[in-house]
Amino acid sequence: MSVRSGDVAVSVRGQELTFRLHESGERGGEAILFLHGSGPGATGLSNWERVIADLGDRYWCLAPDQIGFGDSTHPLDPPRGMAPFNELRAEALLALVDELGLERVHLVGNSMGGQLALIMALDRPGLAATMLLMGSGGAPDLPASPGLTHLRSFYADPTAASLEGLLTEFVYDVDSLKGTVDRVVGERMAYVERDDVRRSHEASFDMAPPRRFFTPEELATIDVDVLCVHGREDRIIPVEASRYFAEHLPNADLYVLGQCGHWTQIEHPEAFERLLVGLVDGHR
Repeated sequence: MSVRSGDVAVSVRGQELTFRLHESGERGGEAILFLHGSGPGATGLSNWERVIADLGDRYWCLAPDQIGFGDSTHPLDPPRGMAPFNELRAEALLALVDELGLERVHLVGNSMGGQLALIMALDRPGLAATMLLMGSGGAPDLPASPGLTHLRSFYADPTAASLEGLLTEFVYDVDSLKGTVDRVVGERMAYVERDDVRRSHEASFDMAPPRRFFTPEELATIDVDVLCVHGREDRIIPVEASRYFAEHLPNADLYVLGQCGHWTQIEHPEAFERLLVGLVDGHR
């Protein structure tokens, strides 16, 4: 199934923001919103291109570049810190689903995207039909991994070699995915070198504001079916994060993939798609 891309404008906090939206499948069908993670040069396509191409014959697949990423709007004066910036991103995503006429949608979030899915579900109960959280951030009391520290400080050395080193920390079997990593490095460097992308990255990873963690009390209010997916060898966000979410989300299951790092959907795409289809179709 081919992937098509276009722009969708929304109004948030009195300003117009534009999403670059990548999609597949028939508009008006069962909708899945794919939320990519953070990192230098990250986009909806670099995270989700294969998945949405594969599943477009079953669902209406939507994979926007988040605000502050890729070819979506980069605010001139962005919120400082991941938590404040993610609140803006979540508001914009809610405006996007309204613009698309979606009353309910399946939410799939990778890393930072998992945090956005949780914020959306908390801010608008009833929106999420199901949720798949893959290597999600937002769990408390976990130390920052070397890979996450490298990601946050990337612009101290914003080179292709540094980006390649960072992305090899995302995967378990570097040798088998060398071609994929090289391709993603090439795609992302075109964004990394842009001033607006750097501005958004540095605002997101301003460590001065308090970080946003999800409490057991908050998670207990999200009563939809949730699947927490995590690579056992994840060197960016440890598997304990998904164990935390699976423990406190009332209708959550946990699936841990062996010989897998932070990019489940890229390292084991068939298994990831099978899990997602089971979740979405099982909900029906």
